[in-house]
Amino acid sequence: MRSIGEMARDSGLGVSALRFYDRAGVLVPAWVDPVSGYRWYDPGQLDEARLLARLRRAGMPLADIRLVLAGWSSADTDLVRGLLQAHLRRLELGLADARSEFSALRTLLDHRETPMTAAPRTATVRMSVSAPELAAALDSVRFATGGDPELPMLGGVLFDAEGDALHLVATDRYRLAVARTGTAGHGGPRVQVIVPVPLADAMRALLSGDEPVALTVDGDRVALEAGDRQAAGQCLAYDFPDYRRLVQLPSGRRALVDVPAFRRALETGPVRAGGAHEKDGPSHEISVLRVTDDGTVTVCEDGDDDRNHVAVNREFLLDALAAGDRDRLILECGTSTAPLAVRRTDDETAFSLLMPVRLDD
Repeated sequence: MRSIGEMARDSGLGVSALRFYDRAGVLVPAWVDPVSGYRWYDPGQLDEARLLARLRRAGMPLADIRLVLAGWSSADTDLVRGLLQAHLRRLELGLADARSEFSALRTLLDHRETPMTAAPRTATVRMSVSAPELAAALDSVRFATGGDPELPMLGGVLFDAEGDALHLVATDRYRLAVARTGTAGHGGPRVQVIVPVPLADAMRALLSGDEPVALTVDGDRVALEAGDRQAAGQCLAYDFPDYRRLVQLPSGRRALVDVPAFRRALETGPVRAGGAHEKDGPSHEISVLRVTDDGTVTVCEDGDDDRNHVAVNREFLLDALAAGDRDRLILECGTSTAPLAVRRTDDETAFSLLMPVRLDD
């Protein structure tokens, strides 16, 4: 007999996925220990598990997978071939529809008067910023920067100065982080620059003191001066998404969490296999959260499913809790399809949004 850990290792499904498919009646273990509940599999089930993993990676619905596995075990090749062909045809039709819509969108983009890249900046803008506040703002958003070469505008931190406020923003599409700090000496119209990640990290290294630092935007260059030290370089020549639209969320249920205790619950609690985010691959782990109306948040056990629960990438949530840098934070969620917000109790201008993960059907 093979243990569930061995089956997960050799099939590529993951322990949580195997538990899910057991509950769904798709891949039932040969024997379950009546005392411990531990699952054991017959050696012949490994091929079936590998087949299941392939079908899920191909995006086949669970209802069809059941039929494929049934046909496979009974050598009903006509059924299996028919189901595979039908699914492939659905994928091809979906791809054709997507190509048509994308072609139309590209045409619309070609006709837009707004250029794809930011207009050249000519004015020099100089402002003074508190070093501790700027350091805290960078620490709050750095974890959410993107690394997709197809989306270079997300490979940096947006510095958005307007009036006496400076917002720092980062996103990789799956999470978004925003922080705010005050400025002095600017007080003018809105100025936005995208500071590439290496330069943002170099700036953060300068922010060890308590004295104000000088932030200068000169054309397509940005510089941070701390005493006699400086970090300077080119801005990214792209426009950043309008993050102000992205943070307009309907109010949801709120929970005040004790961060150390909640971290332990996430790290030791049940997880499920996920793969809806292509950047994370098929093996990232998700936690399913239940936030009640009375402000209680719990990590759901396997089998505790509800459409009002929200599933998130566990690693992303742990990163957001660390970036929040408080012993108590507020979790806010609406429906299972709405982003999960992680907010500070003392400053709600600094927060993170995590996109929900679609659970396996």
